Amino acid sequence: MIQRVQSLYLTIVFILNAVIFNLLPASDFIFDNILGDNTYMIVSILFYASALLALISIFKYKNRQLQFVLGRLNMLLNAVLVGIFVYGSLNLPGESSFSEKGIGVLLPIISIVFIVIANKAIKKDEDLVKSVDRFR
Repeated sequence: MIQRVQSLYLTIVFILNAVIFNLLPASDFIFDNILGDNTYMIVSILFYASALLALISIFKYKNRQLQFVLGRLNMLLNAVLVGIFVYGSLNLPGESSFSEKGIGVLLPIISIVFIVIANKAIKKDEDLVKSVDRFR
């Protein structure tokens, strides 16, 4: 049953974290000057891990509890990404010659919103199955 609504939300999360991350600038200035060279690699790994978790979660439609747990883990990964971006943004020097923070720092927040909506749909499906099982 891949055609459920939570699969659509998880596909959006996959596209945001795997494809859009490479297209939108996530503020190279933060990575180069504030956080160091290895941080970009760590952030890339976290984005791709989040995309992989969303993809795995799409195909675990028979095990809704595991799908729900993978969604929670994915929210945790995106919260770590938000924390890294907030830390980097707070440590930016005052107004420099250019003021670029990059729109890519919003991707984890958007991903968290879609994962929360997908988890609500998963919970709704689980409640529906439990209510049908009570009638048997």
